[in-house]
Amino acid sequence: MKPSGRLETVPWADDTAVQTLFAALGRAGIAARFVGGWVRDAVRGVPLTNEPDLAVDKPPETVMLALKAAGLKVVPTGLKHGTVTAVIAGDPYELTTLRRDLETDGRHAVVAFTDDWLEDASRRDFTFNALYADLDGTIYDPFDGRADLAEAHVRFIGDPDQRIAEDRLRILRFFRFHAWYGRPPFDAAGFESCRSNAGSLRGLSGERVRKELLRLLQAPAPADTVGAMREAAILDHWLPECDGTARLRAVIEREDRPDPVRRLASILSGDADATVIGKRLRLSTQESLRLDVMLAADPVIDVAGGPKAWRAQIYALGGNLYADRLLLATDVPGDWRGALAMARAWTPPELPVSGGDALKLGLKPGPKVGALIEAVERWWIDGDFVTDRAGCLAELERLVRAAQ
Repeated sequence: MKPSGRLETVPWADDTAVQTLFAALGRAGIAARFVGGWVRDAVRGVPLTNEPDLAVDKPPETVMLALKAAGLKVVPTGLKHGTVTAVIAGDPYELTTLRRDLETDGRHAVVAFTDDWLEDASRRDFTFNALYADLDGTIYDPFDGRADLAEAHVRFIGDPDQRIAEDRLRILRFFRFHAWYGRPPFDAAGFESCRSNAGSLRGLSGERVRKELLRLLQAPAPADTVGAMREAAILDHWLPECDGTARLRAVIEREDRPDPVRRLASILSGDADATVIGKRLRLSTQESLRLDVMLAADPVIDVAGGPKAWRAQIYALGGNLYADRLLLATDVPGDWRGALAMARAWTPPELPVSGGDALKLGLKPGPKVGALIEAVERWWIDGDFVTDRAGCLAELERLVRAAQ
Protein backbone atom coordinates (compact mmCIF):
# COMPACT_ATOMS: atom_id res chain seq x y z
CA MET A 1 0.00 0.00 0.00
CA LYS A 2 1.57 3.25 -1.17
CA PRO A 3 1.71 6.46 0.89
CA SER A 4 -0.89 9.11 0.07
CA GLY A 5 0.68 12.17 1.63
CA ARG A 6 1.44 13.43 5.12
CA LEU A 7 -0.40 15.03 7.98
CA GLU A 8 0.09 18.78 8.24
CA THR A 9 0.39 18.39 12.00
CA VAL A 10 1.27 15.12 13.73
CA PRO A 11 -0.57 15.31 17.07
CA TRP A 12 1.28 12.33 18.61
CA ALA A 13 4.74 13.55 17.58
CA ASP A 14 5.79 14.52 21.10
CA ASP A 15 3.84 11.82 22.96
CA THR A 16 6.40 9.86 24.96
CA ALA A 17 4.06 6.91 25.46
CA VAL A 18 3.56 6.62 21.69
CA GLN A 19 7.30 6.84 21.14
CA THR A 20 7.83 4.10 23.73
CA LEU A 21 5.24 1.87 22.08
CA PHE A 22 6.62 2.24 18.56
CA ALA A 23 10.18 1.72 19.79
CA ALA A 24 9.18 -1.55 21.47
CA LEU A 25 7.46 -2.78 18.32
CA GLY A 26 10.26 -1.58 16.04
CA ARG A 27 12.91 -3.52 17.95
CA ALA A 28 10.95 -6.68 17.16
CA GLY A 29 10.54 -5.80 13.49
CA ILE A 30 6.81 -5.10 13.84
CA ALA A 31 5.33 -2.40 11.62
CA ALA A 32 2.52 -0.41 13.24
CA ARG A 33 0.18 2.30 11.98
CA PHE A 34 -2.62 4.24 13.61
CA VAL A 35 -6.06 3.54 12.20
CA GLY A 36 -9.56 4.73 13.07
CA GLY A 37 -10.44 7.64 15.33
CA TRP A 38 -7.01 9.14 15.90
CA VAL A 39 -6.35 9.26 12.16
CA ARG A 40 -9.75 10.78 11.40
CA ASP A 41 -9.16 13.45 14.07
CA ALA A 42 -5.61 14.14 12.85
CA VAL A 43 -6.75 14.49 9.24
CA ARG A 44 -9.52 16.89 10.31
CA GLY A 45 -7.11 18.87 12.48
CA VAL A 46 -9.16 18.48 15.65
CA PRO A 47 -8.03 17.27 19.11
CA LEU A 48 -7.70 13.51 19.50
CA THR A 49 -10.91 12.33 21.13
CA ASN A 50 -10.90 8.54 20.86
CA GLU A 51 -8.73 5.87 22.44
CA PRO A 52 -5.91 4.99 20.05
CA ASP A 53 -6.22 1.97 17.74
CA LEU A 54 -3.28 0.59 15.83
CA ALA A 55 -2.86 -2.04 13.14
CA VAL A 56 0.25 -4.25 13.22
CA ASP A 57 1.68 -6.70 10.70
CA LYS A 58 2.62 -9.57 13.04
CA PRO A 59 0.48 -12.13 14.92
CA PRO A 60 -0.80 -11.13 18.38
CA GLU A 61 1.48 -13.60 20.22
CA THR A 62 4.51 -11.98 18.59
CA VAL A 63 3.23 -8.54 19.52
CA MET A 64 2.72 -9.60 23.14
CA LEU A 65 6.26 -10.96 23.38
CA ALA A 66 7.68 -7.72 21.99
CA LEU A 67 5.73 -5.57 24.44
CA LYS A 68 6.64 -7.72 27.43
CA ALA A 69 10.29 -7.70 26.40
CA ALA A 70 10.16 -3.91 26.61
CA GLY A 71 8.70 -4.11 30.11
CA LEU A 72 5.26 -2.91 29.06
CA LYS A 73 2.00 -4.16 30.47
CA VAL A 74 -0.01 -6.06 27.88
CA VAL A 75 -3.53 -7.50 28.08
CA PRO A 76 -4.74 -10.23 25.67
CA THR A 77 -8.07 -8.52 25.02
CA GLY A 78 -9.06 -10.51 21.92
CA LEU A 79 -6.42 -12.95 20.73
CA LYS A 80 -8.91 -14.83 18.56
CA HIS A 81 -9.42 -11.68 16.53
CA GLY A 82 -5.82 -10.54 16.78
CA THR A 83 -6.20 -7.83 19.40
CA VAL A 84 -3.98 -7.07 22.38
CA THR A 85 -3.88 -3.92 24.51
CA ALA A 86 -0.70 -2.23 25.68
CA VAL A 87 -1.03 -0.10 28.80
CA ILE A 88 1.49 2.74 29.06
CA ALA A 89 1.31 5.30 31.87
CA GLY A 90 -2.20 4.08 32.56
CA ASP A 91 -3.46 4.66 29.00
CA PRO A 92 -4.60 1.80 26.72
CA TYR A 93 -3.32 1.30 23.18
CA GLU A 94 -5.25 -1.35 21.26
CA LEU A 95 -3.21 -3.20 18.65
CA THR A 96 -4.87 -5.50 16.12
CA THR A 97 -3.08 -7.72 13.63
CA LEU A 98 -3.88 -7.18 9.95
CA ARG A 99 -6.73 -9.51 8.98
CA ARG A 100 -8.72 -10.93 6.12
CA ASP A 101 -12.16 -12.49 6.39
CA LEU A 102 -12.52 -16.21 5.85
CA GLU A 103 -16.23 -16.46 6.71
CA THR A 104 -18.92 -13.92 7.58
CA ASP A 105 -22.54 -14.48 8.59
CA GLY A 106 -23.75 -10.95 9.18
CA ARG A 107 -22.87 -11.05 12.87
CA HIS A 108 -19.49 -12.70 13.38
CA ALA A 109 -16.44 -13.12 11.18
CA VAL A 110 -13.86 -15.89 11.05
CA VAL A 111 -10.57 -14.17 10.26
CA ALA A 112 -7.06 -15.09 9.26
CA PHE A 113 -4.04 -12.97 10.00
CA THR A 114 -2.10 -11.39 7.17
CA ASP A 115 0.76 -8.97 6.56
CA ASP A 116 -1.00 -7.34 3.60
CA TRP A 117 -2.12 -3.81 4.49
CA LEU A 118 -4.42 -3.49 1.46
CA GLU A 119 -6.13 -6.76 2.32
CA ASP A 120 -6.81 -5.45 5.83
CA ALA A 121 -8.08 -2.14 4.46
CA SER A 122 -10.42 -3.87 2.01
CA ARG A 123 -12.36 -5.62 4.79
CA ARG A 124 -13.20 -2.36 6.59
CA ASP A 125 -16.57 -0.63 6.35
CA PHE A 126 -16.16 3.00 5.24
CA THR A 127 -13.50 4.73 3.21
CA PHE A 128 -12.30 7.04 5.98
CA ASN A 129 -12.04 4.09 8.37
CA ALA A 130 -9.38 2.62 6.08
CA LEU A 131 -7.04 5.57 6.65
CA TYR A 132 -3.72 4.62 8.26
CA ALA A 133 -0.96 6.85 9.61
CA ASP A 134 2.66 6.11 10.52
CA LEU A 135 4.43 7.49 13.54
CA ASP A 136 5.87 10.28 11.39
CA GLY A 137 2.47 11.28 9.99
CA THR A 138 2.66 9.51 6.62
CA ILE A 139 -0.88 8.77 5.44
CA TYR A 140 -2.08 5.67 3.58
CA ASP A 141 -5.46 6.14 1.90
CA PRO A 142 -6.35 3.35 -0.53
CA PHE A 143 -10.03 4.31 -0.99
CA ASP A 144 -9.96 8.13 -1.00
CA GLY A 145 -11.23 8.31 2.56
CA ARG A 146 -9.44 11.60 3.14
CA ALA A 147 -11.49 13.28 0.41
CA ASP A 148 -14.71 11.75 1.74
CA LEU A 149 -13.88 13.01 5.22
CA ALA A 150 -13.23 16.51 3.87
CA GLU A 151 -16.54 16.43 2.01
CA ALA A 152 -18.43 14.99 5.02
CA HIS A 153 -19.38 12.01 2.89
CA VAL A 154 -19.89 8.59 4.49
CA ARG A 155 -19.23 5.96 1.83
CA PHE A 156 -18.96 2.20 2.02
CA ILE A 157 -15.84 0.53 0.65
CA GLY A 158 -16.94 -1.37 -2.44
CA ASP A 159 -20.47 -2.74 -2.71
CA PRO A 160 -22.67 -1.59 0.21
CA ASP A 161 -24.83 -4.72 0.06
CA GLN A 162 -21.76 -6.93 0.40
CA ARG A 163 -20.39 -4.89 3.29
CA ILE A 164 -23.75 -5.12 5.08
CA ALA A 165 -24.06 -8.86 4.38
CA GLU A 166 -20.71 -9.30 6.12
CA ASP A 167 -21.87 -7.41 9.21
CA ARG A 168 -25.42 -6.11 9.61
CA LEU A 169 -24.28 -3.70 12.32
CA ARG A 170 -22.78 -1.62 9.51
CA ILE A 171 -26.29 -0.30 8.81
CA LEU A 172 -26.30 1.42 12.20
CA ARG A 173 -22.66 2.42 11.83
CA PHE A 174 -23.48 4.11 8.52
CA PHE A 175 -25.94 6.39 10.30
CA ARG A 176 -23.78 6.83 13.39
CA PHE A 177 -20.81 7.99 11.34
CA HIS A 178 -23.08 10.25 9.31
CA ALA A 179 -24.31 11.87 12.54
CA TRP A 180 -20.73 12.59 13.58
CA TYR A 181 -18.92 13.26 10.30
CA GLY A 182 -21.49 13.58 7.51
CA ARG A 183 -23.77 16.21 6.09
CA PRO A 184 -26.66 15.98 3.64
CA PRO A 185 -27.17 14.43 1.23
CA PHE A 186 -26.51 10.84 2.26
CA ASP A 187 -24.47 8.67 -0.06
CA ALA A 188 -27.31 7.39 -2.28
CA ALA A 189 -26.03 3.85 -2.76
CA GLY A 190 -25.27 3.44 0.94
CA PHE A 191 -28.61 4.84 2.08
CA GLU A 192 -30.63 2.67 -0.28
CA SER A 193 -28.68 -0.41 0.73
CA CYS A 194 -29.33 0.32 4.40
CA ARG A 195 -33.02 0.86 3.66
CA SER A 196 -33.37 -2.39 1.72
CA ASN A 197 -31.50 -4.38 4.36
CA ALA A 198 -33.18 -2.81 7.40
CA GLY A 199 -35.04 -6.04 8.24
CA SER A 200 -31.75 -7.82 8.83
CA LEU A 201 -31.17 -5.74 11.97
CA ARG A 202 -33.50 -8.09 13.85
CA GLY A 203 -30.69 -10.60 14.08
CA LEU A 204 -28.38 -8.31 16.07
CA SER A 205 -27.96 -8.36 19.83
CA GLY A 206 -29.45 -5.65 22.00
CA GLU A 207 -25.99 -4.83 23.36
CA ARG A 208 -24.60 -4.00 19.91
CA VAL A 209 -27.63 -1.94 18.97
CA ARG A 210 -27.55 -0.04 22.27
CA LYS A 211 -23.90 0.88 21.82
CA GLU A 212 -24.38 2.22 18.30
CA LEU A 213 -27.62 4.04 19.08
CA LEU A 214 -26.29 5.83 22.14
CA ARG A 215 -23.07 6.79 20.35
CA LEU A 216 -25.15 8.18 17.51
CA LEU A 217 -27.31 10.20 19.89
CA GLN A 218 -24.16 11.61 21.51
CA ALA A 219 -23.27 13.41 18.26
CA PRO A 220 -23.60 17.21 18.32
CA ALA A 221 -26.68 17.38 16.07
CA PRO A 222 -28.14 13.92 15.38
CA ALA A 223 -31.78 14.90 14.73
CA ASP A 224 -31.61 14.83 10.91
CA THR A 225 -29.91 11.45 11.01
CA VAL A 226 -32.51 10.01 13.38
CA GLY A 227 -35.22 11.35 11.11
CA ALA A 228 -33.64 9.65 8.11
CA MET A 229 -33.37 6.38 10.04
CA ARG A 230 -37.06 6.56 10.85
CA GLU A 231 -37.89 7.26 7.22
CA ALA A 232 -35.82 4.26 6.09
CA ALA A 233 -37.43 1.92 8.68
CA ILE A 234 -34.08 1.40 10.39
CA LEU A 235 -35.70 1.80 13.83
CA ASP A 236 -38.83 -0.25 13.16
CA HIS A 237 -37.68 -3.33 15.06
CA TRP A 238 -35.43 -1.98 17.81
CA LEU A 239 -37.21 1.29 18.56
CA PRO A 240 -40.75 1.27 17.14
CA GLU A 241 -41.68 3.78 19.88
CA CYS A 242 -39.75 6.52 18.05
CA ASP A 243 -42.32 9.12 17.00
CA GLY A 244 -40.16 11.89 15.55
CA THR A 245 -37.39 14.36 16.27
CA ALA A 246 -39.19 17.60 17.14
CA ARG A 247 -38.57 17.26 20.88
CA LEU A 248 -35.02 16.04 20.28
CA ARG A 249 -34.27 19.25 18.41
CA ALA A 250 -35.76 21.31 21.23
CA VAL A 251 -33.80 19.40 23.87
CA ILE A 252 -30.53 19.90 21.97
CA GLU A 253 -31.21 23.65 21.92
CA ARG A 254 -31.74 23.68 25.70
CA GLU A 255 -29.33 21.16 27.17
CA ASP A 256 -26.16 22.23 28.93
CA ARG A 257 -24.63 18.76 28.63
CA PRO A 258 -25.27 16.36 25.74
CA ASP A 259 -26.71 13.15 27.10
CA PRO A 260 -27.65 10.19 24.87
CA VAL A 261 -30.13 8.61 27.30
CA ARG A 262 -32.02 11.87 27.69
CA ARG A 263 -31.98 12.30 23.92
CA LEU A 264 -33.30 8.75 23.60
CA ALA A 265 -36.21 9.68 25.87
CA SER A 266 -36.90 12.74 23.72
CA ILE A 267 -37.67 10.69 20.59
CA LEU A 268 -40.06 8.26 22.30
CA SER A 269 -43.84 8.39 22.24
CA GLY A 270 -45.72 9.40 25.38
CA ASP A 271 -46.91 5.85 26.06
CA ALA A 272 -43.48 4.24 25.63
CA ASP A 273 -42.62 1.63 28.28
CA ALA A 274 -39.17 2.27 29.74
CA THR A 275 -38.90 -1.25 31.16
CA VAL A 276 -39.64 -2.87 27.80
CA ILE A 277 -37.20 -0.59 25.97
CA GLY A 278 -34.52 -1.12 28.60
CA LYS A 279 -34.74 -4.90 28.25
CA ARG A 280 -34.84 -4.78 24.46
CA LEU A 281 -31.79 -2.53 24.18
CA ARG A 282 -29.99 -4.10 27.13
CA LEU A 283 -29.67 -0.74 28.84
CA SER A 284 -27.79 -0.70 32.12
CA THR A 285 -29.80 -0.64 35.34
CA GLN A 286 -28.99 3.03 35.83
CA GLU A 287 -29.94 3.91 32.25
CA SER A 288 -33.23 2.04 32.55
CA LEU A 289 -34.09 3.79 35.82
CA ARG A 290 -33.31 7.18 34.32
CA LEU A 291 -35.44 6.40 31.29
CA ASP A 292 -38.30 5.33 33.54
CA VAL A 293 -38.17 8.60 35.48
CA MET A 294 -37.93 10.65 32.29
CA LEU A 295 -40.94 8.94 30.71
CA ALA A 296 -43.12 9.03 33.84
CA ALA A 297 -46.22 11.24 33.76
CA ASP A 298 -45.60 12.46 37.32
CA PRO A 299 -44.47 14.68 38.75
CA VAL A 300 -45.43 17.38 36.29
CA ILE A 301 -42.52 19.80 36.20
CA ASP A 302 -43.57 23.15 37.65
CA VAL A 303 -41.30 25.79 36.14
CA ALA A 304 -43.69 28.72 36.50
CA GLY A 305 -43.85 28.17 40.28
CA GLY A 306 -40.43 29.77 40.65
CA PRO A 307 -37.50 28.89 42.94
CA LYS A 308 -39.64 27.46 45.75
CA ALA A 309 -41.28 24.96 43.36
CA TRP A 310 -37.94 24.18 41.75
CA ARG A 311 -36.35 23.35 45.11
CA ALA A 312 -39.25 21.11 46.10
CA GLN A 313 -38.95 19.08 42.90
CA ILE A 314 -35.15 18.98 42.99
CA TYR A 315 -35.44 17.62 46.53
CA ALA A 316 -37.89 14.94 45.36
CA LEU A 317 -36.02 13.85 42.21
CA GLY A 318 -32.41 14.80 42.82
CA GLY A 319 -30.60 17.43 40.76
CA ASN A 320 -29.69 15.26 37.77
CA LEU A 321 -33.07 13.59 37.31
CA TYR A 322 -34.83 16.92 37.79
CA ALA A 323 -32.61 18.40 35.08
CA ASP A 324 -33.56 15.51 32.78
CA ARG A 325 -37.28 16.07 33.34
CA LEU A 326 -36.88 19.84 33.04
CA LEU A 327 -34.99 19.67 29.75
CA LEU A 328 -37.59 17.31 28.31
CA ALA A 329 -40.44 19.60 29.38
CA THR A 330 -39.98 21.73 26.29
CA ASP A 331 -43.57 23.02 26.24
CA VAL A 332 -43.77 24.05 29.91
CA PRO A 333 -43.73 27.85 30.48
CA GLY A 334 -41.38 29.55 32.89
CA ASP A 335 -37.75 30.34 33.52
CA TRP A 336 -36.30 26.92 32.71
CA ARG A 337 -32.78 28.34 32.53
CA GLY A 338 -33.00 29.50 36.12
CA ALA A 339 -34.44 26.15 37.17
CA LEU A 340 -31.64 24.30 35.37
CA ALA A 341 -28.99 26.47 36.99
CA MET A 342 -30.48 25.70 40.39
CA ALA A 343 -30.55 21.96 39.63
CA ARG A 344 -26.84 22.07 38.85
CA ALA A 345 -25.83 24.24 41.81
CA TRP A 346 -28.21 23.59 44.74
CA THR A 347 -27.62 20.68 47.09
CA PRO A 348 -30.86 19.65 48.82
CA PRO A 349 -30.59 19.53 52.64
CA GLU A 350 -31.43 16.50 54.74
CA LEU A 351 -34.60 16.44 56.81
CA PRO A 352 -33.45 17.52 60.31
CA VAL A 353 -35.59 14.91 62.17
CA SER A 354 -35.99 11.14 61.96
CA GLY A 355 -38.04 8.29 63.31
CA GLY A 356 -35.76 8.12 66.33
CA ASP A 357 -36.94 11.54 67.39
CA ALA A 358 -40.55 10.34 67.26
CA LEU A 359 -39.70 7.32 69.44
CA LYS A 360 -38.15 9.63 72.02
CA LEU A 361 -41.53 11.33 72.27
CA GLY A 362 -43.08 8.09 73.47
CA LEU A 363 -44.37 6.57 70.24
CA LYS A 364 -43.97 2.86 69.63
CA PRO A 365 -42.28 1.59 66.44
CA GLY A 366 -44.73 1.14 63.58
CA PRO A 367 -46.38 2.76 60.56
CA LYS A 368 -47.56 5.70 62.62
CA VAL A 369 -43.95 6.85 63.10
CA GLY A 370 -43.31 6.89 59.38
CA ALA A 371 -46.53 8.73 58.68
CA LEU A 372 -45.66 11.45 61.20
CA ILE A 373 -42.15 11.92 59.82
CA GLU A 374 -43.60 12.19 56.30
CA ALA A 375 -46.02 14.83 57.57
CA VAL A 376 -43.17 16.84 59.08
CA GLU A 377 -41.25 16.49 55.84
CA ARG A 378 -44.17 17.84 53.78
CA TRP A 379 -44.48 20.76 56.20
CA TRP A 380 -40.73 21.42 56.01
CA ILE A 381 -40.76 21.32 52.20
CA ASP A 382 -43.78 23.61 52.06
CA GLY A 383 -41.79 26.05 54.19
CA ASP A 384 -39.01 25.99 51.56
CA PHE A 385 -36.55 24.05 53.75
CA VAL A 386 -35.75 27.01 55.99
CA THR A 387 -36.89 25.50 59.31
CA ASP A 388 -34.02 24.17 61.41
CA ARG A 389 -33.94 21.07 63.60
CA ALA A 390 -35.48 22.83 66.59
CA GLY A 391 -38.43 23.99 64.53
CA CYS A 392 -38.93 20.56 62.96
CA LEU A 393 -38.81 18.91 66.40
CA ALA A 394 -41.45 21.33 67.63
CA GLU A 395 -43.70 20.49 64.66
CA LEU A 396 -43.16 16.77 65.24
CA GLU A 397 -44.11 17.16 68.90
CA ARG A 398 -47.21 19.10 67.90
CA LEU A 399 -48.28 16.36 65.50
CA VAL A 400 -47.65 13.65 68.10
CA ARG A 401 -49.83 15.48 70.66
CA ALA A 402 -52.57 15.97 68.04
CA ALA A 403 -52.53 12.28 67.22
CA GLN A 404 -52.87 11.09 70.85
